[in-house]
Amino acid sequence: MLESYLTLKREFEIVAMGSDDCVAVSILHGERFPRPWGDGEFHSLLSQDTVFGFVARQTNAILKKPLAGFVLAREAAGEGEILTIAVQPKLARSGLGWRLMQAAMREVRNRGGESMFLEVDGANVPAIGLYRKLGFEKVGERRAYYVDESGAKSTALVMKRVLR
Repeated sequence: MLESYLTLKREFEIVAMGSDDCVAVSILHGERFPRPWGDGEFHSLLSQDTVFGFVARQTNAILKKPLAGFVLAREAAGEGEILTIAVQPKLARSGLGWRLMQAAMREVRNRGGESMFLEVDGANVPAIGLYRKLGFEKVGERRAYYVDESGAKSTALVMKRVLR
C-alpha cells in the first residue's frame, strides 16, 4: 500500500487563471525566464478583456503543491497569441505544457480565433519540438530578440498554427 502511494502518478487540473494566481505565476515565471514579469504585470494583463490564462495544479497531492504550470494568451481580431507559458522544471516532458497549450488554443477557437501565434527562443529546442508537435510552423524570425543573463543575444522564431 505504501509503495503504491509513493509511486502515485501525478494528476493535474487545468483551470482558468484568476487574479489570485498572479503572485504564484510571477514566481514560476521568474524561475523559468531571465527577464521575469512581476505579479502586477500579470494582473494588468488579465484585467484586459482579450487576455486569458490557465493554471495547472496537482490534484492528488496530500500537501498543497506549488503551481505546476501556466499559460497566458490573448485573442483579438481573429488571432490568438501565446504571451508566455511555463512549467515547473521537474515536470518537463510530462505532457503538462501540451495540455496548457491545448487549453489556450481551445479558448482562442471558442472566442472566434482562426490562428494562433507565438514567439520562442531559437535556442529552446524542447519548446520548439513541442510547438511543432502541436502543428505550429515557423513563419518568421526576430534576430537578436532575446538576451540571456550573460548578455548573449538569440533569435526569436515566430510560429503560427491555423486553428480552423
